[in-house]
Amino acid sequence: MLKKFLSAVIVLAAVSAQAQVEVTDAWARATGPGQKATGVFMNLTAKKASRLVGVKTALTPTAEVHEMTMEKDVMKMQSVKALDLPEGKTVALRPGSYHVMLMDLKAPLAEDEHAVITLLFEDAAGVKTQQEVHAVAKKMAMDGKDKPQHGEHKH
Repeated sequence: MLKKFLSAVIVLAAVSAQAQVEVTDAWARATGPGQKATGVFMNLTAKKASRLVGVKTALTPTAEVHEMTMEKDVMKMQSVKALDLPEGKTVALRPGSYHVMLMDLKAPLAEDEHAVITLLFEDAAGVKTQQEVHAVAKKMAMDGKDKPQHGEHKH
């Protein structure tokens, strides 16, 4: 009886925890021939304070959360161990800032293809959850100025 109760509590906690971060406007930059890396971008809104602590995908063995910064007119990119998601505040993963970096891609990511990634979260109590995200690949300029707009559709 206790085992069944604990199993039910764990399942309910996992289901409710997975819904603790809302993911919107997910997209990925489509790759060209021979290109082995790309970025994935989205908005994350946590219902309670959490952290994005990792990424995994079947597209590549190397997926990380990265940050781009400017230092003395030089743009630098580095991985981050965790990205804080304050309660109720939207954190934008966008070109030129925080983003998910997919490196050593197994195959090109074609326009309109779905990049399926799993985001790994951890809340203040140390509870870890994961959430699958489908990001549609778009052809974009490398400067990121032409980010797809919400509701943009190709017919």
